[in-house]
This record gives sequence, C-alpha cells and structure tokens, in this order.
Amino acid sequence: MIFYFTGTGNSLYVAKTLDEEIISIPQVIKQERLEFAAGSIGIVCPVYGHEMPAMVKEFIRRVSFDTGYLFVVLTYGAHHGGAAEIAGRFIQSVGKKADYITSIEMVDNFLPAFDMNEQMAKDKQVEKHLAQIRTDVQEKKRGIQKASLAEKTAHKMYLKMVKNAPETIWADFKVADECVGCGICTRVCPAGCIHLENQHAIHNPEKCQVCYACVHACPKMAVQFNLSRPEKNPAARYRNEHVTLCELVRANDQTTDD
Repeated sequence: MIFYFTGTGNSLYVAKTLDEEIISIPQVIKQERLEFAAGSIGIVCPVYGHEMPAMVKEFIRRVSFDTGYLFVVLTYGAHHGGAAEIAGRFIQSVGKKADYITSIEMVDNFLPAFDMNEQMAKDKQVEKHLAQIRTDVQEKKRGIQKASLAEKTAHKMYLKMVKNAPETIWADFKVADECVGCGICTRVCPAGCIHLENQHAIHNPEKCQVCYACVHACPKMAVQFNLSRPEKNPAARYRNEHVTLCELVRANDQTTDD
C-alpha cells in the first residue's frame, strides 16, 4: 500500500513501480477518518525546497497507520538538500516514525531554474536507482538517507534565499490570453486552486502546493509564472513519460466528488 502525491508524474511513476495498490493523497485526504492497516505502507512524494508538500505533511499529521514497516521515497531534481533527514524530523515531530526514508533524482520540473529539454536529456539512472529502492523496500531495509555537507549547504542557501519572501513566492501565476478554457489546469490541480470564469482560468495561490501541474499540463502554455526573470525555456513542458494525462487527472482532480 502506497500513498502518493504527484504534480508532473514522477512520484506517481515511482509509486506504480513499487506497489500495485497506490492511493492518491489529494483524493484520500478529503476523508474525515484516515486509518489504514497493512504489513508495509509507503509514502511517495516530491520535495519542494527540499521539503514535502504541505498537503503531504497535513496527511501525515492526520493519518493513523497500523503497519510494521513505514517507508518514504522522495523525488527530487537537482539537490535533495537532506530531504530524507528533514522528512524524518517532521514525521517524528508529529508522533510517528518512518523505518526507511530515501530520495531518488528525476527530471526537475522547476521551470524558473531548469530547461525541461535539458533535464529530459540527462541520464539520471532512474531505473537503476528505482530497482535498488524496490529491493530495499521488499527486504524492509531500515535507515534514513544521510545528507552530505554539500546537500546541507544547498538547503541552507535555499533557506537564506527565501527568508524574507512571501509564502506564495513560487505560486505567483498569471493566465495569459492564450487560455481557451479547456479546464485541464483545473483538473490536474491537487488543491483545487484553479477555476474557470467566463471560460478563462483563474488561479488562487492560497492553498497552492507549487507542484506546477497546471503550468506543465496547459496545452496552450497559458498558465505562466508572474516572475521578473524569464523561464530557462518557455517552450518546454514536462510530464513523466510513463504517466498519462488521464492518470494525473484521476490522481488530482478536485472538481468532482465522484
């Protein structure tokens, strides 16, 4: 049993690879009671600023697991910044304990800093590392991935950069005139932050998880960053090649209760 959070499909692909029973956190978190039992339970999610998304943290706070083995796999793109240790401390702070936490490097979807074409061209040996994680989980390996000095430094530099920035710094989007009102962005948003008004998408940053699903999935590239600096490659977008748009919609859609 694996609970996952995904924006552009990386974490969904990892979850699908590790277990047949996968459950979307954005969908299940709507339940009043979160109680689950299994011999092994996993959480798979990306890290933003080297930490788990706010929704995943909320899920971990509220959930009750009856299991002999809890593992966490964190997807990242450039620096994990000691994400496993950071996640471990958070999980412990809410009265829970993870037996195994690790990270896996994949395509980085952070458009303000990375060119998606360059990212997709890099060989990050995803399958090799994923196979090792699968073996670790099957053998119920225990331990939390240690952070190198370089990764700890990367996290400190990030914290310094955003120290005086608003919480919504990376969730400041604009919707250009190219928007055709197709509604795809509303259905891939795990937090229900986007709605249509007069066939034009409107983004509310209040509960935004900064997963960038809306930006990457827009067929007209109409959902754009409202930042002073330009994107590395405004013409490039990303979705994990092993995940379909329909799968992202099923994972994240908040427009229906069905």
